[in-house]
Amino acid sequence: MKQVTLLIPTFNVAGTLERCIDSCQGLYDELLIVDSWSSDATLAIAERFGARIIQRDYEHSASQKNWAIPQASHSWILLLDADEWLRPELHDELAAWRESDALDPHDGYWIYRANHFLGRRVRFSGWQGDKVIRLFQRDRCRYAPKQVHSEIEATGPIGRLTHRMNHNTFVDIPSWEAKLRRYAEWQAGDYDARTPHITPYHTVLKPAWRFLKHFVLRGGILDGYVGYKVSAYAAWAVWLRYDVLRRRRMNRE
Repeated sequence: MKQVTLLIPTFNVAGTLERCIDSCQGLYDELLIVDSWSSDATLAIAERFGARIIQRDYEHSASQKNWAIPQASHSWILLLDADEWLRPELHDELAAWRESDALDPHDGYWIYRANHFLGRRVRFSGWQGDKVIRLFQRDRCRYAPKQVHSEIEATGPIGRLTHRMNHNTFVDIPSWEAKLRRYAEWQAGDYDARTPHITPYHTVLKPAWRFLKHFVLRGGILDGYVGYKVSAYAAWAVWLRYDVLRRRRMNRE
């Protein structure tokens, strides 16, 4: 049987952590929580599940995860965010993989996500192909040094699991908008060097294209009002990134 560490980054996630851990019962040998100094009941919940807790100031997602990965006790890591949880069919697929004695040639596995927003499953709107590498080998994989939307980098082959996990992207509108603002702050740093001048192409055409891409080309219209909101927020996130960058440059002058 393969030995697995379940790794969950946390910060004030008492409302979702128990569901996340419960969905993984029987799939891990160690529960490792990397926490950013939570002030709610997050740590009490983690302790109830017998977690080993390590804490560190939060810089960004990739940095936090890369700091925690080498501290896992086992060579395979199943990494979930607290707002994600396994579907029963994915749980069964992972259990079969774990119990197999066959030598696994993969460095990691893609897992598709079923995303939820405003209380509804988003089936289109550009999210239908959303996938992340969340099962991987500790000593062969690290996240790319990006502040936003970083993904695992590996030298060996990456497989793909059949079934999806759930992902609840939404808590409430203020929290969602705060998340997009936070991402914009981080992305502005990533885009600074590659954007010599900010023009209407960046602040008008790119946001408009992002909306059309999600709402029309990627089928957001089929998701109704939720698809419209997802597409509108995607466009706003693009505009916000360059607005943050513009303001930063003005402050440097």
